Amino acid sequence: MSVFNYEQDADGIVTVTMDMTGPVNAMNAEYREAMSETVDKLEQQDGLTGVVLASAKSVFFAGGDLHELLAVEKGHEALFMEVIANIKDGLRRLEKLPVPVVAAINGAALGGGYELCLACNHRVAWDDKSVQIGLPEVSLGLLPGGGGIVRMVNMLGLEKALPYLVEGKKVVPAKALAEGMIDETVEKPEDLVPRAKAWILENKENEQAAVQPWDRKGHRIPGGSATSPKLSQIIMGTPIMLLQKTRGLLPAPEKILDVAIEAARLDFDTALRVESRALAFLAVTPEAKNQISTFFFAMNKVNGGASRPQGIEPTRVVKVGVLGAGMMGQGIAYVSAMAGIEVVLKDISLEAARKGKAYTEALLDKRVSRGRMSEEKKASILELILATEKDQDLQGCDLIIEAVFENMELKNKITASTETYLADNGVWGSNTSALPITRLAEASSKPENFIGIHFFSPVDKMPLVEIICGEKTSDETLARAFDYARQIKKTPIVVNDSLGFFTSRTFGTYLDEGVRLLAEGIHPVQIDHIGKALGMPVGPLAVYDEISQALTHKAQSTWKELGMMEEFGDNSPSVDVVNTLVEEYGRGGRHHGGGFYQYAEDGSKAIWPKLFDLYYKPEVQYDEDDMKDRLLFRQVIESLKCLESGVLRSVEDGNIGSIMGIGAPFWTGGYLQFVETYGYPRFVKRCNELEAKYGERFTPPQIALDKAREQAAA
Repeated sequence: MSVFNYEQDADGIVTVTMDMTGPVNAMNAEYREAMSETVDKLEQQDGLTGVVLASAKSVFFAGGDLHELLAVEKGHEALFMEVIANIKDGLRRLEKLPVPVVAAINGAALGGGYELCLACNHRVAWDDKSVQIGLPEVSLGLLPGGGGIVRMVNMLGLEKALPYLVEGKKVVPAKALAEGMIDETVEKPEDLVPRAKAWILENKENEQAAVQPWDRKGHRIPGGSATSPKLSQIIMGTPIMLLQKTRGLLPAPEKILDVAIEAARLDFDTALRVESRALAFLAVTPEAKNQISTFFFAMNKVNGGASRPQGIEPTRVVKVGVLGAGMMGQGIAYVSAMAGIEVVLKDISLEAARKGKAYTEALLDKRVSRGRMSEEKKASILELILATEKDQDLQGCDLIIEAVFENMELKNKITASTETYLADNGVWGSNTSALPITRLAEASSKPENFIGIHFFSPVDKMPLVEIICGEKTSDETLARAFDYARQIKKTPIVVNDSLGFFTSRTFGTYLDEGVRLLAEGIHPVQIDHIGKALGMPVGPLAVYDEISQALTHKAQSTWKELGMMEEFGDNSPSVDVVNTLVEEYGRGGRHHGGGFYQYAEDGSKAIWPKLFDLYYKPEVQYDEDDMKDRLLFRQVIESLKCLESGVLRSVEDGNIGSIMGIGAPFWTGGYLQFVETYGYPRFVKRCNELEAKYGERFTPPQIALDKAREQAAA
């Protein structure tokens, strides 16, 4: 009983304070034993008048044990069902006690933590933004299997509960109170238990206070049951909207919707069993394994600093210089100022620099108009940004980030002319997306302080930063760049130097393969549909227009000068296609008058008609699965090559980078994680099939062959 501290006061109220082994309370084997013993004791307790569930941790309750969930294997669903039944039995017995049970929520109550709260008769939360409430299991490919779906539907009604279940919405206490997810808030955490006890005493004579709504005679689900004509339109329309959003690639949202509808149709306890079966089904899917592995374990490892050199004191950037106030520079200035950093935004003219600063003002105006920021706060952030054309204003910056065009000569010239303004031991960062950091660092007087800091566009929305170490980059410089990325609330991955690093190099294979399909005669609309059906945010031709064929054309000239074009693949048909579009037809991409698509003033777009004359061959027909795998496997193979060659320092960086920087299909959990659940022997076999049909770019890398042999021998 040591992990659940049990204390009865003079009024007969028992306070159960959860203080489990480890940093958080979690729904693991230790919890199941402690809850069972606690409920046994409560059911036998003399003079019991009420129960308060509290936490000794800063987090109220963290949810299910994901290690346990990850270990569930196909064929063992029945054993897992027993675990779920044990958890549900404890919660059901808790809510059927003859006295009121109150949750005193002092910190985050997410997933299983909120399910525990739902099994209480009354919920009191500390009104603080650090306290998050919700059921986000869908983001891990799972569903709330501890009664969360069934209780939410019975408490709020189907229509109101669905966004919290299907989308995994999390809310702060004020919002949770307004939505009916909790019943009260207090201003100070120390008031939680006293207020919970006070509520119990206030309701001493109220027999209904100890009975859950769904256990009361004549209970009706708010908004009606699933058979209600009022809900029929929602029940018919929601699956269609869900399919449009998930493209049928994510089983969890669909399962959650099915269970929620059943919860509005069946009696409470039968619905709980339906929910359990659905969780057991999802727990063994590759999608759940992938999402848990990457979005929980890998994300925690990356954000926790696994790639940051150890033993180096944390640092904070006080003053950052941003060179180039264009699309990337203005975004870097914004996120830096939002983090409270003084920013010097420099361009070749004051007008250009001020235009870059205006980007921040426009974003802040949106926040103010939506009530998310005061005018005073907006003014204080804008004051942090100095728009200038003078190099001297960079004096004393502890970090300078160069964000100019992808031209090595220009970048080298800027490094040489402005590096002297850095503070002692200041860091120089290049926002290049492809040019080798080691080569760029040759223009620096301190190459050990030179590093790549690759942002993604738009900077204010994209959560990833790719940090690239050159051959001479020091551990201290890497640590400082890593700390800056966390300071501006970005997720940093760390890679070693190469042409295109990891993200640009891997994403380039998606573009290349899409253009190869075009050159082979496949209908351009079908190519982009295949990309989206795979789970990519945008088809390869459409996204190429956004990135710009003109930019690729210029970059290829630079790579040729550096003698690196062969590494890129100068024999690729896609090089010829890009050259033809840019050189012969002036089709450089969306912002250059159009590329593969033509764009109307109303925002609509259509395939550029000439593309059909140049490339489309109606007689060419490929199997759709082949086309999907071509687009996917090219990226997976490149990711494996990056790991094999040491460009990627860790599997976790590869998975987080591919999801957050490249837009890898969510269901894969990242390109390296995808192979883990697909299976290396199966992956090698499929690579060989694609190689035989489409060429040596599908040859499985040695690392895949080695792992396939290991798995086959196991």
